[in-house]
Amino acid sequence: MKIGRDLRNGRDVYQSSWKSVDDPAEGNITLKLDMLGIPQFFVRNGFKELFRSGPWNGLRFSGRPNLKPNPMYTFKYVSDENWIYYDYQPTIGSVLMRTVANLTGALERYIWNGRDSWNLYLTFQADNCDSYNWCGNNAKCNINNSPSCTCLKGYVPKSQKDWDIADWSSGCVLRTSLSCLNNGDGFVKHSDVKVPDTRNTWSNRSMTLQDCRMSCLMNCSCTAYASWDVRNGGSGCINWLGELRDVREYSGYGQEIFLKLPSSEVVRVSSSTDKQRRILIGSISSAGLFFTGLAIGLYVLYRKKRNRNKQETRERNSWSGYGSGDQKGDLDLPVYDFETVTRATNQFSLANKLGEGGFGPVYKGVLEGGQEVAVKRLSHDSKQGSEEFKNEVKFIAKLQHRNLVRLLGCCIQEEKILIYEYMRNKSLDGILFDAKRGAMLDWPKRFNIITGIVRGVLYLHQDSRLRVIHRDLKASNILLDDELNPKVSDFGMARCFRGDETAVNTTRVVGTYGYMPPEYAIDGIFSVKSDVFSFGVLLLEIVTGKRNRGFHHPDHHLNLLGHVWRTFKKGAYTELVDEALGDSCVPSQVLRSLHVGLLCVQRSPAERPTMSTVNLMLSSDTTLPAPMQPGFYTPRTTNDPDSSSSGVELLSGNEMTVTLLTAR
Repeated sequence: MKIGRDLRNGRDVYQSSWKSVDDPAEGNITLKLDMLGIPQFFVRNGFKELFRSGPWNGLRFSGRPNLKPNPMYTFKYVSDENWIYYDYQPTIGSVLMRTVANLTGALERYIWNGRDSWNLYLTFQADNCDSYNWCGNNAKCNINNSPSCTCLKGYVPKSQKDWDIADWSSGCVLRTSLSCLNNGDGFVKHSDVKVPDTRNTWSNRSMTLQDCRMSCLMNCSCTAYASWDVRNGGSGCINWLGELRDVREYSGYGQEIFLKLPSSEVVRVSSSTDKQRRILIGSISSAGLFFTGLAIGLYVLYRKKRNRNKQETRERNSWSGYGSGDQKGDLDLPVYDFETVTRATNQFSLANKLGEGGFGPVYKGVLEGGQEVAVKRLSHDSKQGSEEFKNEVKFIAKLQHRNLVRLLGCCIQEEKILIYEYMRNKSLDGILFDAKRGAMLDWPKRFNIITGIVRGVLYLHQDSRLRVIHRDLKASNILLDDELNPKVSDFGMARCFRGDETAVNTTRVVGTYGYMPPEYAIDGIFSVKSDVFSFGVLLLEIVTGKRNRGFHHPDHHLNLLGHVWRTFKKGAYTELVDEALGDSCVPSQVLRSLHVGLLCVQRSPAERPTMSTVNLMLSSDTTLPAPMQPGFYTPRTTNDPDSSSSGVELLSGNEMTVTLLTAR
């Protein structure tokens, strides 16, 4: 597909939506190249900007940092005397692809599954920060922060009153006006950003970055500068003249931009950064002294008190500072008092109780404004709760995706409580494994759940700022909204993964039997491929309607994975399909799902696909490799499928959640 402008005749090649659902005439939504300033693409509704790609920086569009070579399609940006255009073409001849500008203003790319439907491959406007100038002028948007909008360095809210109620449209203004005198102004750097709207800029392709700095310094209207081309250390020059609009902050993907500020503000920003570093160093030193003293104190308590009392003391000390002063802000979440939560759950009544897990009981609640919520209460005697509570707050507060459950707030006063959006259909296992309710999930719904889980986990592994391994993917941790769309939940056991890490070894094995891969359960080694294994188990459970753990078959003692692999090899895959699916099955799609599931649960992590490859496999008709033997294929020798060893605790029906495995 080619979109751009023919410079020889001024003709625009662009994409538009339909006029209405049933009228294919040209509609108001357009994707078009804007030639004002440095060229960039806009999605507009009439004249209103909805989304901006940012300029081409030599590698990709500034506002599409994840745009990179992939097995699905090639892309190129051409700018010469005849044309300026962007073009992408499928690399696999059998794959059909289309991009749709829909009536809501969203730009979406679909892939034909080779049989009967188009599957969503990616969405260009993935979140609020992709909405044009979401945070107003001279501000930046980071979807992983709460709130997502903050002023650029050296700027303050134009209307603090509006910002206090989360209305950022007024944007920000300079704290101190530019002096426009020699040596009166300087620059501070913002890294990993989508550069501001380039329609009001001056540019030069041949300048060095140092010359670019000087040109901005000498121009009283210049407010920022950056390289035009980021390749080979950067080249060319862009000077922004006036307000800085539509800035987004990424993690490790964006560009550098240098903001022009009065010298006093440059000193202020630099001093603030140095102060934060000194505070961090001082905090580390103080923390060392504190924990040394705490260790001695705990040793004394160990001699005098029972283990349970000692554990409670650790937890109390660990959380004693939260809930007061500035530390509420550290949580990046609304903090509710215990009385409010108690009222919302009708005094934690049994009638409001939704279930129980390793964390503790979960209740339905209604906040004062009428919003329904799910309230997770850390039980006092939980062996896995306190650390998981802190972990969940840390991760969920910074992760936002339509296929991840949304954390609305917490309580950290008298008890440790998490408050989530309420999911009326509760968890997947409650429907999938129920003889009567399982019929609610026909094949289209199940496949939608499968692809939604893929998108959520792919976001965790690849697209989120933190790069997270969930470590406890299972049916009970997939929640379903009113339309049965999946939301990955329960990040109590999640682990943040550095970009240079491929695998990590741990002596603390956590997770759920039946979903853990062999290298993790046996050797404590986990990686993104651990989540892939868990997803594979979940995928096979969704297709078959049967749990992996506790699975029985009269002809053998294999678990579900072994049974599916053996039956699949015989070519009798129809025997595996859940009877509740009835006539709703799409045979080729079901077969492909089983095939992908088996690839995910292969014994060796190296043989398993990544989640991005899983997404490709499920959304296209590419040839798949033959699956190797799954992990834990060895037949069971015990007659008790739920037998357990020390170090595990039974937390819910047919699931064993491991809190700590040790030798004995």
